[in-house]
Amino acid sequence: MKVLVINSGSSSLKFTLFDMTDKSILAKGLVERIGMDNPKMVYQPKGEKFEEILTIKNHSEALKSVCDKLVNPQNGVLKSLAEVEAIGHRVLHGGMKYTAPIIVNEAVKDGIRACIPLGPLHNPANLGGIEACEQVFPGVPNVAVFDTAFHQTMGPEAYMYAIPREYYEKYSVRKYGFHGTSHKFVYYNTCEFLGLDPAKAKIINCHLGNGSSLCAVNGGKVLDTSMGLTPLMGLVMGTRCGDMDPAVVPFLMKMTGMTAEQMDTMMNKKSGFLGVSGISSDMRDIEAARDKGDKNAKEAYDMFIHRLTHYIGGYYLLLGGCDAISFTGGIGENGIATRKIIAQKLAVLGATFDEEANNCRGKQVVFSKPDSKFKLVVTPTNEELMIAMETVKLTAK
Repeated sequence: MKVLVINSGSSSLKFTLFDMTDKSILAKGLVERIGMDNPKMVYQPKGEKFEEILTIKNHSEALKSVCDKLVNPQNGVLKSLAEVEAIGHRVLHGGMKYTAPIIVNEAVKDGIRACIPLGPLHNPANLGGIEACEQVFPGVPNVAVFDTAFHQTMGPEAYMYAIPREYYEKYSVRKYGFHGTSHKFVYYNTCEFLGLDPAKAKIINCHLGNGSSLCAVNGGKVLDTSMGLTPLMGLVMGTRCGDMDPAVVPFLMKMTGMTAEQMDTMMNKKSGFLGVSGISSDMRDIEAARDKGDKNAKEAYDMFIHRLTHYIGGYYLLLGGCDAISFTGGIGENGIATRKIIAQKLAVLGATFDEEANNCRGKQVVFSKPDSKFKLVVTPTNEELMIAMETVKLTAK
């Protein structure tokens, strides 16, 4: 069964075509700058790479350009678009309504629209990707896989905010959590790798990258996760501030005259590593500057480690201990020094650290010693494959 996975952004369209008989990637790529000057496609069929400037105006035309590549006699991977049997879509926000992937129909599209106030930047683009696929692939089932769905097993003690209940009841203000597709993949993949029963395992997932979140999972159910109503809450990230005293918002608005929109932009796009260091939002740049003695870069890195340690410790207690702590994402999979620091801090809980095993990037490995109280694991995430697997579950005949 061949499944196309689409991640549609406001000006981009990422795609991956899977052959699900062996879960192999036939082709993948990206169309960017949609609706702007000089939109570009990167197309990668079976290890090759081609780049091309396109003349397109919208997502539907971008998708048609992708399809032309997929069936191109020279470097295409399909004889016909009819080989695509199902399409899976990443959708950011499903609110409280969507707790699992679902086959898209008009009611589901209305539900995605209803969640636009919760995901104003992403949901319209995600919906646009679905509607583009309906035009280009008439009759082929589309499956919506929601970034928030995996976290909807949280109890009210975790997802409620201690503000007047009317705001929850009227406006659905609560914690939703994000990176859910990644967290689900990492949980089940880690269980398989370690030989754990997914119905009983206790795992702390650390999805660390430009956007970062943690997730405490017990028997496949999320007890808590670090992101909230939006992806702004939780860890110090590339450009996001993460947790802070909410009173900072009205205080700075009063002192600077910033509007609510300007404040939102500051917290989401000008804070985190970038805001504290004044250098970059990229962890590699932060570490390089820190190593050269830059004080601000060191403070940004130390804040990241402090907040990460704080969350891991809290989730360890919530779970009542754990079987494993799994690291994923750009920093989690490649940050040898960061993993070492966290492993050393976890010694107080009984973790023992294997420095030689930790000296790796981008591959699945246990980097704790055999006598460790719980496993420390690197598990590369694969959100696209998770979406494809969810799509097959709902559409396979």
